[in-house]
Amino acid sequence: MRILLVEDDQVLGEGIKTALDREGYQTDWLKSGLQAKQALLTEEFELVILDLGLPDIDGIDILKGARKSGLDIPILILTARDTIEDKIAGLDTGADDYLIKPFELSELKARLRALCRRRHGHVEPIIEHGRITYNPASLEVTLDNQLIELSRRETTLFAEFLNNPNRVMSKAKLEDVVYGWDIEVESNSIEVHVHHLRKKLYTGIIKTIRGVGYKLESHEK
Repeated sequence: MRILLVEDDQVLGEGIKTALDREGYQTDWLKSGLQAKQALLTEEFELVILDLGLPDIDGIDILKGARKSGLDIPILILTARDTIEDKIAGLDTGADDYLIKPFELSELKARLRALCRRRHGHVEPIIEHGRITYNPASLEVTLDNQLIELSRRETTLFAEFLNNPNRVMSKAKLEDVVYGWDIEVESNSIEVHVHHLRKKLYTGIIKTIRGVGYKLESHEK
């Protein structure tokens, strides 16, 4: 899952990004409102963590602009503004959740998991696909009830397929999900990850759509 983190505090931003990367999220970290507005216009994210106290643009204005443009992904606000009025203003503007600074990273991660489940329509955290299950909370994948060891990037890639079961996804889109937009990527990196997923799960789990991209197969062949 690709997350946009908008936070100008260096220490806090580094801490959040490190924690989320370890959880298997692909986190793009920006420090200014202008950068965030541009990223939301040109890139695809599945969730936004938005600080309100940015140096150039108030986070509420970014939130208003995102909702006005039709962006419907979950947005979680981070802020030191702790009055009831501030919280109501954030939620009424279109935020999906509101977290007051300082906070524990464990609480942030729990709220993100809840937003992810809500986003994809999963009441329970377990996602089932035939003989395979995936637990977003623990990042565990099983095949026939046997735990499958996947790397962090393999897990991120496979989760993207599970969350888009009927969608053909381009190589470029998958590179963004797995690596983000500011990392140099080897030309065959996605092919390598797909190869490993097929080897660890089963050959027909991911179908290559020649000249277009990849698609999760609906059943084993």
